[in-house]
Amino acid sequence: MKALKNKKILIPAILVIICLVIGVTAFSMYTAKLKAPSTTPEKVIFEVKEGEGNASVLDKLEKAGLIQDVQAAKLCMKLQGLNDIKFGVFTLDRSWDTETILENLNDVKKAKQNEVMITFKEGMWAKDIAQSLQHKLGVNAKNLLKLWNDDTYLKELMKTYPFLTKDILNDKTRVKLEGYLFPETYTFAKDADEKEITKTFLDHFQKIYQKYEKDIVSSKFTMHEILTLASMVQYEASTKEDMQLIAGVFFNRLDKDMMLQSSVTVCYALYDDLTSGEDCEVNPDIDSLYNTYKYKGLPIGPILNPGEDAIQAVLHPTKSDYLYFVADVYGDGKVHYAKSYEEQLQNQEKFHLNK
Repeated sequence: MKALKNKKILIPAILVIICLVIGVTAFSMYTAKLKAPSTTPEKVIFEVKEGEGNASVLDKLEKAGLIQDVQAAKLCMKLQGLNDIKFGVFTLDRSWDTETILENLNDVKKAKQNEVMITFKEGMWAKDIAQSLQHKLGVNAKNLLKLWNDDTYLKELMKTYPFLTKDILNDKTRVKLEGYLFPETYTFAKDADEKEITKTFLDHFQKIYQKYEKDIVSSKFTMHEILTLASMVQYEASTKEDMQLIAGVFFNRLDKDMMLQSSVTVCYALYDDLTSGEDCEVNPDIDSLYNTYKYKGLPIGPILNPGEDAIQAVLHPTKSDYLYFVADVYGDGKVHYAKSYEEQLQNQEKFHLNK
């Protein structure tokens, strides 16, 4: 009888302990998921659009690497009363925990509601950047391009930004600031004018320049030449590894006084007449100083606005004996390299590039 009584007491006790263990474990998992995704401070510009729902905001936070788990964030939002997210542009940090992120998004003082966030991807042409700015900010794209080709204005900028040199003052280039409009996510005042927009781009490029200044100064190439080559590398490659290898190939060809013969320079030579990627392959004879099939050495200027990986690849290329490369454009897109013209022809045949 006593044993039965003890058993009746023991079972509930065990259940309580199990519940406590489950509760403690669940709470530990919950708090772990609320921790910052990174221990290294890294600022991130984040935009909440007017009328955007909390669920959408949390999904965007997770994709941006600002929170670890949407469900944990949703529970935190409910428990802490942080569900009054404001609209606007915020400066957040990957080293902040979820609660801090949500606190900032609930603070109207932290929301810049008179600013617009615009992301420019690697490889964009200046004219496409201008069109995007016209669409998002209402500035005139033609006026922007005109400003970016205005020698008087550019000479004034050269006094402020050491990476801008007389090399950009070439009337034969299409857009003189092509290559210097660094791909990034920017915030602009809704009423920003053309000069304020340009300053935003160049202020950020200044940071990139300072980061690699020692490498740039020690290079045998000028800043303009580095950006020109980086723009070709950006156009030709999609991975960091290939960027470094392709940069090495271009350097090998330059060292051997070979023509670069890069079809991507034909793309830019065609410019407004470009309708497809195939156009770049079938117009090697177009008479343009950008065309590296027609003229030896580098093009007269950048053919797009390269990202940091492409710039870094030019400053630190992978050394090899390769002189040629092709991409399997009809297959997996992988780049294949060759040391001789015979190998190159074999690769072209193998990947059906002789059409």
